[in-house]
Amino acid sequence: MGSVFSSLFSKLFSKEDEFKILLLGLQNSGKTTILYRLALGEVVVTQPTIGSNVEEVSSKNVKLQVWDLGGQENLRSAWDSYYSNTNGVIYVVDSSDDSNALVSQLEFFNLIMNPGLKGAPILIFANKFDLEGGKSKLEISEHLKLHEIKEHEWNIQECCALTGEGLEEGIEWLTKKLEGE
Repeated sequence: MGSVFSSLFSKLFSKEDEFKILLLGLQNSGKTTILYRLALGEVVVTQPTIGSNVEEVSSKNVKLQVWDLGGQENLRSAWDSYYSNTNGVIYVVDSSDDSNALVSQLEFFNLIMNPGLKGAPILIFANKFDLEGGKSKLEISEHLKLHEIKEHEWNIQECCALTGEGLEEGIEWLTKKLEGE
């Protein structure tokens, strides 16, 4: 009985905020691996996402409801149907894939121009930067023309989804922006 009251009390007086985050990027950029690395703390064998995956990620006293959306060409047109009530965006770029750089840039521009996401902070994960041919965050920043973005606060973070390197730093930045810091 005491545990019921304790649970109820903690839910009523919890200081945790909850935010809806979209995890977007082209297919094979590492979105789902990042999601499960953040949510479970481990690498999970994944398949291409058809539709979406949703997981809760906690950072300090903040809960992030992270929606990982499929990045295949035929699924990207549905991204904007998820934009309602979105508080922030994580956009994942495969920094080692030159063949999709232009498509990734165009999808990113579509994302930041959408009025449904106006003002949402954007975290760009430059995933796979550790691989041969991986672009630095400066190179990706220039390619995405991040310096021209005025409607969103943004940050670019190099990361490796497999090792977890850079993920916590990126989520910490996003969490601070969501809390108004």
